[in-house]
Amino acid sequence: MKEILLINVAGKDKPGITTAVASVLAEYEVNILDIGQSIIHNNLSLGILAEVPQKHEAAPVLKDVLFRLHELDVQVKFEPVSEESYARWVGQQGKPRHIVTLLARRITAEHIARVTDVTAMQDLNIDQVSRLSGRVPLGDISNEGKACVEFSVRGEGKNISDYRKSLLELSSQMNVDIAYQEDNVYRRHRRLVVFDMDSTLIEAEVIDELALEAGVGDEVAAITTRAMGGEIDFNSSFRERVAMLKGLDAGILDKVAARLDLTEGAEYLVNTLKSLGYRTAILSGGFTFFGERIRKRLGIDYMYANHLDVEDGVVTGKVCGEIVDGQRKADLLVELAAREGIKLEQTVAVGDGANDLLMLSLAGLGIAYRAKPLVRASAQQAISNIGLDGILYLMGIRDRDTV
Repeated sequence: MKEILLINVAGKDKPGITTAVASVLAEYEVNILDIGQSIIHNNLSLGILAEVPQKHEAAPVLKDVLFRLHELDVQVKFEPVSEESYARWVGQQGKPRHIVTLLARRITAEHIARVTDVTAMQDLNIDQVSRLSGRVPLGDISNEGKACVEFSVRGEGKNISDYRKSLLELSSQMNVDIAYQEDNVYRRHRRLVVFDMDSTLIEAEVIDELALEAGVGDEVAAITTRAMGGEIDFNSSFRERVAMLKGLDAGILDKVAARLDLTEGAEYLVNTLKSLGYRTAILSGGFTFFGERIRKRLGIDYMYANHLDVEDGVVTGKVCGEIVDGQRKADLLVELAAREGIKLEQTVAVGDGANDLLMLSLAGLGIAYRAKPLVRASAQQAISNIGLDGILYLMGIRDRDTV
């Protein structure tokens, strides 16, 4: 009869521990059924599920492993595993796997406790917990940084809709961001990331800034708020706002462009994506004059926006060509994916307004960034509490992977 052993090794990490165990097992022609290792603060935890062939006894294997690891000053525990128990474990293969990503300025024990509690209540099993953010010196742990922990979750769950709702409630209660997404091959092979511009890549709504210069700031800002919140039609409200800019000196556009600030983490995010070979695009309901400057500043590959009509150095109050509204953004996402030869599942879309919802729903990963309530509630994922570079974590990219 075959014997199955679970071998757990723990102690101070040092070179040669895994080799020591594997070498002993190799002498007895042991089959490795599963293996996992993690290191936290220079402390090793190594687990090996081993099958001892029938021609060997388990006792000598245990004795030799124990002796070898004693020499290395680490602890080892052995647990016999029945064939029935092993068969049940194998039978769990193929169950749905999801990733729960916890993002915050700093992560506390309460955050972990509450996320894992609602996960356990759904009868979901946490297979693995990983820190994606970098190591932070004690003096730098503050409410101004960023931290991320990722949970690999397996199981059907009692009610996934309720689970998502619980995570959303925790997000709001604890001022953190929690994402829940399927763990599939596409998550690890995204190739195209598209961004809204105003209030996403940059802090401002450009049309509101232009309206300030035209003396109609309050009126235009009020319409913008309602349009981005999905209360009124985007196209008609956009034309109405542009008409209110009629007569504005076109020289003001340069003045406004000079004061536009990038969103927190935007430059780091795009630089990282470029270094890792991703393609990027701006799909904006704003204006090409500003979009082209942001495109060049960040090195973004594509840019689509609205052309503000200017004649004789004066804004006419009209838009030339087709308005880049929600439907146009969605169509552009499809076109760009086809141009890049990738599936929509390999795309990421980021935006904040109601006119972004269509492209967010089409993308493999749609992210509402510091979005209006309607958008945040409707999008697949949302980031509200850290910078735009938190998107890297949702894509499974660790700080140590970035350049």
